[in-house]
Amino acid sequence: MRKNKCFNILFCNLSFIVIFIILFPVINIFLKNDIQIFKQTLVDKEVISSILLTARASLYASIFGIIFGVPLAYILARGKFFGKAFLESVIDIPVIIPHSAAGIALLGVFGRKFFVGDFFNKLGISFVGTEYGIALAMFFVSIPFLINGAKEGFKLVDKRYEHVAMTLGASKFKAFKDITLPLSLDSILSGVIMMWARGISEFGAVIILAYHPMTASVKIFERFEAYGLNYARPVAVMLILVCLSIFVVLRLLVNNKGEK
Repeated sequence: MRKNKCFNILFCNLSFIVIFIILFPVINIFLKNDIQIFKQTLVDKEVISSILLTARASLYASIFGIIFGVPLAYILARGKFFGKAFLESVIDIPVIIPHSAAGIALLGVFGRKFFVGDFFNKLGISFVGTEYGIALAMFFVSIPFLINGAKEGFKLVDKRYEHVAMTLGASKFKAFKDITLPLSLDSILSGVIMMWARGISEFGAVIILAYHPMTASVKIFERFEAYGLNYARPVAVMLILVCLSIFVVLRLLVNNKGEK
């Protein structure tokens, strides 16, 4: 019993350290926030515009993530083919490499001097210094969260359900749509939430590909460089409040759906 008690105390203390490191800096940024500057920031049109732009671009990235990432997640969950391990490693590259390096890599391909960027530019779509570029950068750094989350959700669904449906006359797509997708929806939604949240917080890739128009993270950096910590902190507080509010609501909706 004594050994068990020591074990519990040790693990609780170690857990407390982690929670402290995560939570205290967030609490501290609220406590040290200058109220007068914060009030001015609340009505600053540039700040509000940057936060709306950030949320919108991350939403676009997440929508494209659902369209293109979910099919890939299904292939990885169900398929057995040569090079699968390599492909899974490729998907995790955006998580591993520095995001400033990711921005340079994206600029090299989607900039106007490369044929891919030139092709889109002829279609009237430029990724340098535009909202398209912001969404692209967010997509790149956050898509692994959706793919990996969806993949784990698909793995939890027994393949036999699909096989039974197909023996009863359902097509592969119908079996996926009516059986596999609903059963793995919670995992997919969790992946979407994480992708959206990660996109909102992106700075390194965004600042290289599209410094202007400014996202909230770039706006925080710009204010810190120009005016100092006191003027950067209120923007950070506003972004944290918006992100936490949306994140908590989405999490509650997903969890309530899972309980039902």
